[in-house]
Amino acid sequence: MSNAINRPMPIFLSFITAIVGLCICLGAQAQSATAYPVKPIKLIAPVAAGGGLDNIARAVAEKLSRSLGQTVVVENMGGGGGSIASQATAKAPADGYTLMIAYVGTHGTNPAVRRLPYDALKDFTPIGMIGATPNVLIINPELAIKNFKEFVDYAKKNPTKLSYGSAGPGTLTHLGMEQLKLAAGIFMVHVPYRGVGPAYTDLLAGQTQAMFPTLFAALPYINTNRVRGLAITGSKRSSAAPTIPTFKELGYNGFDGQQWYGLVGPANLPPAIVAKLNTELNQVLALPDFSEKMTSEAMTLMPMTPSQFGNYIKEDIARWAKVAKDRHIEID
Repeated sequence: MSNAINRPMPIFLSFITAIVGLCICLGAQAQSATAYPVKPIKLIAPVAAGGGLDNIARAVAEKLSRSLGQTVVVENMGGGGGSIASQATAKAPADGYTLMIAYVGTHGTNPAVRRLPYDALKDFTPIGMIGATPNVLIINPELAIKNFKEFVDYAKKNPTKLSYGSAGPGTLTHLGMEQLKLAAGIFMVHVPYRGVGPAYTDLLAGQTQAMFPTLFAALPYINTNRVRGLAITGSKRSSAAPTIPTFKELGYNGFDGQQWYGLVGPANLPPAIVAKLNTELNQVLALPDFSEKMTSEAMTLMPMTPSQFGNYIKEDIARWAKVAKDRHIEID
């Protein structure tokens, strides 16, 4: 009888021990998150130094350094269309001391068209969105085209006379134009380049006739009448180019793709650290001087919760995966 009574005790004690251990572990995590950060944070920029994304990373790092009370150091890690930086981030310890500026290339277009050495959804913790700049359809001003309707009409009547440049296969400048070709029922030859710079050179020289870059990159050319802007993506006109209508205004829904930027970390970051970083990031976005700087670069700030940002990434990958499927685009 005594043996029957005593048998459950080891199981009960094991259960109690497990509960105590879990409480200690959770308590340690909570204490760690409260103290976070206790050392410098590395913020990986998945591009070489210089350019828009690098500027955004450094502006965010400067503000977070002040608010967190710890240095946030930007480390540039270009190559592989952002895959090298993404792999490094995904493999880093999930302790909040290695973060990355994700963007439409690393967590949007590339996952939609390429086989990558990382999973853009499973290998990362979304922390928060920073903002986005729309893409704009631009043409060489030598074309006798003044607006978007005339562009579509011209393309339909002259199916062999238009070509467009892109920053490379599978980039936003490529997929965005392919989405337009499908929606408008037009044809243009795709001329891929190694980066957006050479694509601009040939557009300005008249070697190609159209392009679909970011509004920020196109503004200097638009403002000096070296190219003509016809339509932009997004839900509303940009204050940086208020005379250019949105595709939605022109009757083309679904053109919401933008060059976006956000903050991510390795998968399984402690929720308390994610919450703290999200709060600090959104406070940075609310700073007048930061907002003014980003607005001057044609960016719309888009504060989000971690879950909202995670859903945005999923939807962006799905958007470009559909375009790639419809246009039979697959890149090894």
